Amino acid sequence: MTRIFLLLLASLAVACGEWKLALPGWEYQFPRDHGNHPGFKTEWWYFTGNVSTANGREFGYQLTFFRQGVSPDEGRTESRFVTRDLKLAHFALSDLKTPRFTFAQKLARGAYGEAGFDQGGSVAWIDGWRCEQAGDGFHIQAAKDDVSIDLTLLPLKPPVIHGKDGVSQKAKGPGRASHYYSFTRLKTTGEITSGGKTYPVAGLSWFDHEWATNQLGADQAGWDWFSVQFDDDTELMLFQLRLKKGGRDPYSGGTWVAADGKGESISNADFNLTPVRWWHAPNSEARYPVEWKLEIPGRNFVATVRAATENQELNLDPIRYWEGAIRVSGQRDGKPISGKGYLEMTGYASKVVGMQEEK
Repeated sequence: MTRIFLLLLASLAVACGEWKLALPGWEYQFPRDHGNHPGFKTEWWYFTGNVSTANGREFGYQLTFFRQGVSPDEGRTESRFVTRDLKLAHFALSDLKTPRFTFAQKLARGAYGEAGFDQGGSVAWIDGWRCEQAGDGFHIQAAKDDVSIDLTLLPLKPPVIHGKDGVSQKAKGPGRASHYYSFTRLKTTGEITSGGKTYPVAGLSWFDHEWATNQLGADQAGWDWFSVQFDDDTELMLFQLRLKKGGRDPYSGGTWVAADGKGESISNADFNLTPVRWWHAPNSEARYPVEWKLEIPGRNFVATVRAATENQELNLDPIRYWEGAIRVSGQRDGKPISGKGYLEMTGYASKVVGMQEEK
């Protein structure tokens, strides 16, 4: 039923006006841009984090709110039954001691206020899954069965804008891009429930906010996206866009964030990323690289990236992807460096939905 509903909405979107494109010159304003951008077709608010208890029990989490536009026409008659966008959310928790991986999806139109964006202090919500502004940071909540998160996130650095001139280019051509910024280091405190037992936790989180219209090219199969918080107070965001015929798209790249919060762009030519070990997912039968060798020669950086636990695949409808906690160890300028983060891998088990035009 979910797949049919998504296909119906996609067919409606084709006939309803024009979407805005992510073009150079966007002037970011905060907190305004934490909110909704309904003129663009696709948008997400994406939280990941690695936290632990006082005695060292580790957890990784993901909570993402999606807006998939149906009609960009804001001049239509107001009615709760007019569907302008579809609200989705994904929640996952990795209990790394067990290890146990729990994931869930919610889907709603929001006709009766059960889901929406930008209302009072609420940035996005679906039922009891919520993202609210809390001072300069955020308060997030989600639950499934005997698993839940209730966390407060406070930025330790200002937001970092990715790309050039306000856009993160993802493919050749005007508008094949997104408006994209991150809080790369958020002090995180709160509670996590796993197996029905609640634990006070603390650690670090990462927040991405991205909005675009058809940012990917038809020749792109998916992406591998990394976020890492290093023990020297630097961070790394890096993505490679895989081509259907093999190889990497030249629009792959990322951002290195210095300890003082300044972001420095990384181009496709600046890094090497090599799969070392693969994992066969039992549910989707996809093969995911769960260990990588990462090199950034210009920064004298070489590291191994490993999944904190292999089974972190979200087997959902209509998309299946791997999203999970990672551990990074290596050297920079001849000195040891280590970090924790998250890795997202799409296009291995299912097609990317709603983000590209098909040939």
